[in-house]
Amino acid sequence: MSVTRLAGTLARGITRVTGGALGPYQSAVVRIGFSFTWLVFLLREWPHRRELYGPDGPWSWDMARQLIDGNGAFTVLMWSDGRLWFETVYLLSVAASALLLLGWRTRTVSVLFMVGVLSLQNRSVFMGDGGDNVIHLMAIYLVLTRCGRVWSLDARRERRRRRARESGSAGGEAAEVHGAGEAGEAGEIGEAREAGEATAAARTAAPRAPRDVTGVVLWSLLGLVLALASLLPGLSTGWAVVFWGLWLVHALWWAVNRYVPGGELRAVLDMTANLVHNAALFVIMAEVCLIYATAGWYKVQGSRWQDGTALHYPLHLDYFTPWPALSEVLGSNGVMVMLITYGTVIVQVAFPFTLFNRRVKNVLLAAMMTEHFAISVVLGLPFFSLAMIAADAVFLPTGFLRATGRIAGRITGRARDRLLPGPRRRGGGTDGPAGKPAAGDPEDRRRRTLVG
Repeated sequence: MSVTRLAGTLARGITRVTGGALGPYQSAVVRIGFSFTWLVFLLREWPHRRELYGPDGPWSWDMARQLIDGNGAFTVLMWSDGRLWFETVYLLSVAASALLLLGWRTRTVSVLFMVGVLSLQNRSVFMGDGGDNVIHLMAIYLVLTRCGRVWSLDARRERRRRRARESGSAGGEAAEVHGAGEAGEAGEIGEAREAGEATAAARTAAPRAPRDVTGVVLWSLLGLVLALASLLPGLSTGWAVVFWGLWLVHALWWAVNRYVPGGELRAVLDMTANLVHNAALFVIMAEVCLIYATAGWYKVQGSRWQDGTALHYPLHLDYFTPWPALSEVLGSNGVMVMLITYGTVIVQVAFPFTLFNRRVKNVLLAAMMTEHFAISVVLGLPFFSLAMIAADAVFLPTGFLRATGRIAGRITGRARDRLLPGPRRRGGGTDGPAGKPAAGDPEDRRRRTLVG
């Protein structure tokens, strides 16, 4: 390969990873999946929250303090052992999960979602069934992604701002043409000046995108909370640097968008955000592959998995038999037990190697999602299964996700029409009329997904 071709390939690769946020639908469905899983878990365990993570649990506050002093884990629940503080953190975790699910201020809410997940899980490390580890990791990765590009309230707000800017620029251009015509007809310097003043007035009167007052207020309040947390003991230096860095990045992003939205600094920030997003999305995909590869290869080494009887034992444990009759039917069929046991190992070991073949990958992906759904029903592990299905969703094809979005949009549109009869507003959805980013978006034309 010549140096020129190598340089061209390298340039195309750099353009690909910096020119747009890859996998917007995949990152959105991962955001929705994990926020929904954590939200449902918190609501389901609401009556038992104090025993799980609060002051009434067997893992006491002093025991948690000793462990965290040793491993340096982050949790705001160690700042106070009061019941009011615990209830506040739990409620804020519920609110952050719901807001991230809706895609409201995803850059900020994703940080709050991470704080809630880490605070509760690190408070009681023995509460979980395996899915909590996946949620723990993904909560950190989501902070680095642009997961609100589609299927979010942020996307709807951005479309409204774009329409306001387009209408404003159209009004300014019309006024400029009108003013130039008046000046040409008059042919006098004074009248030309008056026409120019009319043009400037028309531009001033043209609609402009509204100021982000909500964002400024939210940023200011969180800055005040972070300042108080930094002054009080409890927040380590490392985490203080992380949170202050994120806070300052949000401030820089707002300032650039507000004062120099079309400048070079805005382009540099956008390229950097795309690069970080794409790197985080790659890490999420690698994490899923690592989970299945390690699980599959460890199963291969187990004698019960080798002789095809591993599934028999959990089907006869009371803890994993929410439907005893169903467990008995499956556990008593030796052929079915053997097929499911071997099939599980084969699918988990083979999946990372099928990513280069889209068709085979999609078949194994459907098999794994079906397997997790069966685990949630047969073994009674719904939140573990939901977490794994949400992680698997990063490999779903873009065409399938867009079609799903269109179907969901039509269903919600019909339901809205029945509940709220009357004329529908154009472009009122969260992802365009056909489940796509708004037409004319230059990033949408450049965007390509990693998984097709």
